[in-house]
Amino acid sequence: SFTIIPNINVKAYGFGFKKNDNHMQPQIGTYSNVINGTDSYYVGNKDEKVLYLTFDVGYDDGTLSSILDTLKEKEVKATFFVTGDFVNRQQELLNRIVNEGHVVGNHTYGHKDITKLSSLQIKEELEKLENKFTEVTGKQMVKYFRPPEGSFDKESLMAIKSLGYKTFFWSIAYVDWNADRQNGSDYCYNTIMKNLHNGGIILLHTVSKDNTESLGRIIDDSRNLGYEFKELEHLIKE
Repeated sequence: SFTIIPNINVKAYGFGFKKNDNHMQPQIGTYSNVINGTDSYYVGNKDEKVLYLTFDVGYDDGTLSSILDTLKEKEVKATFFVTGDFVNRQQELLNRIVNEGHVVGNHTYGHKDITKLSSLQIKEELEKLENKFTEVTGKQMVKYFRPPEGSFDKESLMAIKSLGYKTFFWSIAYVDWNADRQNGSDYCYNTIMKNLHNGGIILLHTVSKDNTESLGRIIDDSRNLGYEFKELEHLIKE
């Protein structure tokens, strides 16, 4: 069934897809027309056994450093989409993400629904985060974007594209953003493994204890199935 995030704006959408457990890339139906031409991606090459690991980081509840430990141990580079709150409050963790070779992407400064913002407000949201990121890390932010709560419409995605950004949705995810509602690491592991497919962009939230505990197993067993973990840059080149 389609997982859809409701949105009151008539032409705004909450990103979702039709899941399957036969390891095929999911279908996104009419959304493909909306994201077409906007430099947006939700999945990679269907002929390559490659996975892309991405995390959304609104805040840290103590699990992120364990996730980074696992990624370091398994030699996997991921992309972290961060907000202003995280950049302001977790400067040490942010620098660790950067220093360990991961990519940091833009999730807006204030975790804003981009469909409710003007082009100018979108520009301000993204630039405010870019500037804060540079102030904290001394580096330029890579122009990768992920819309908060997966809310989007053609207009907002075109505004983001005009700022030189590429937008990344996802093709593998589950409800993991509620830190108080954990289903156990086996649940996370099984949900992800059941939905693996070529070119899969995996979305995980760093506040989940389940994700933290099952991550190493997911990486090992995906590799045992012949999948390779690559950075989003590889997907763009494809």
